[in-house]
Amino acid sequence: MNRTALGEVRAWCLARGFHPNKTLGQNFLVDRNILDAIVAETGVGAGGRVLEVGPGLGVLTEALLRRGARVTAIEKDPALAAWLRESLCAAFPETLTLIEGDALKADWPALLAGGFDAFASNLPYSVGTRILMDLLAEPAAPPRLTLLLQREVADRLAAPPGSPGRGTASVWTQMGHDVRVARPVGPGCFWPPPEVTSAIVTLTRHGRCGLPPVGQAALRALAKYLFTQRRKQLGTVLRRAPAPFAGIDPARAGIDPTRRAETLTLPEWEALAAQALAQEATP
Repeated sequence: MNRTALGEVRAWCLARGFHPNKTLGQNFLVDRNILDAIVAETGVGAGGRVLEVGPGLGVLTEALLRRGARVTAIEKDPALAAWLRESLCAAFPETLTLIEGDALKADWPALLAGGFDAFASNLPYSVGTRILMDLLAEPAAPPRLTLLLQREVADRLAAPPGSPGRGTASVWTQMGHDVRVARPVGPGCFWPPPEVTSAIVTLTRHGRCGLPPVGQAALRALAKYLFTQRRKQLGTVLRRAPAPFAGIDPARAGIDPTRRAETLTLPEWEALAAQALAQEATP
């Protein structure tokens, strides 16, 4: 089956009595140009190791395999997993590893232990952000991630300090990765077409965060807390903060206490998280 041919994808679904599940985000990519753009963004060549979540019919999986990559793919839907075993696992037995299961329940440390060069996925819109945040929290996360996401989510990941879209996902992502929205993708590039515009997004590890893993965890927790009260000034929120954030003083980090969370740069987030760490270490 030509996985980018709309007629063939529809015929496959009809023949198997398969109905794409909106809840699972089953909008299948049927545009060859967009597929080629995603594969190019991964930067993966022959022998590269790629982790994929939600391969669906296997359009991206097949393209990566034909490029010579070694792919580990996680698919939740039993019918699609069966199709992938029947088609791609049979055609690429040495280079495709299929895991049938839910990525939301993945044992990420065990899965990532072997090391991956890249992550590539058309993430389900309903749970895509949660899967991505879980993955990025792992020290062994791949250094490069190429994603097909809802455009609104992509813009939030890339939102710079001071922009309206800046939030927890922005800070968590940019703590370890540079974010680039490569190109928009219209609904007509999928079947069935989603109700929103999508975008190809590339995350590239930058290594600029100076905090150890425990400090990065503190930064993530602090950002989550502060953005629950994003309209309030930092000084006001932190004066009422519970442990381990009680006692953090923006002024000690050279930050005006009247500022709000969305204005903070990565070094400023690090300085606040370092205060939380120092307080925990104080007997």
